[in-house]
Amino acid sequence: NAEYMGSSVSAVAQFSCVTGSGSLPTFDMFGEKCIELIKELDRAGDEKLPHFNEELVRQTIAEMTQLYHDNQSDVRRMTDGQEELVTAVQTRHAALERNKQCLLAYVYNRLNRIRNLRWQFGSVLPSDVKQCTSETEQHFLSQYNKLLAKHMQSIGNSGLDLTSCLEPPRSLYVSVRALRDHGALETDTGHIIELKKDCQYLLLRSQVENLIRLGV
Repeated sequence: NAEYMGSSVSAVAQFSCVTGSGSLPTFDMFGEKCIELIKELDRAGDEKLPHFNEELVRQTIAEMTQLYHDNQSDVRRMTDGQEELVTAVQTRHAALERNKQCLLAYVYNRLNRIRNLRWQFGSVLPSDVKQCTSETEQHFLSQYNKLLAKHMQSIGNSGLDLTSCLEPPRSLYVSVRALRDHGALETDTGHIIELKKDCQYLLLRSQVENLIRLGV
């Protein structure tokens, strides 16, 4: 969790005064940026998807790249007999591992939330949710939609929509009240119903469940 990762990075920061190639910063702790990514997810809660922090991810990767190159330089110097650099190398390596773990946790957690939102809202996420995703995450959602659709089509003779009813229904019909004017709704029998604001309807759950999730 964020508290554990923060304590680990603090321990790494105790070595920030170690001199080697002169590249260990004394003004900033290693891993601060990636820890902030984890804290952002924690502050958002389990159900919400915060904006993808591209800038903080970029800074974290830049820090990792710099740590890697500094270690490569010091390892070459160690082979020439400068064994006093071992502490600096180990410190940077620990920071690299921590940054990697935090980045993977950040990406994995966000993808899990996007997958859950797909089951909640359907194949097309609301615009305010979509704005929080990165281009790569949108590609993940597109591929996930294709895999899910292919799986549902393979069930039985005519396929089965697994997203139509996420909880066992108590009744096939449900009484609903339209929150806003939605327009025409075609039922399974071919009838057209005009959904008007504040009007109440008795309809098959399978026909209106997606509309309910969308707040219609």
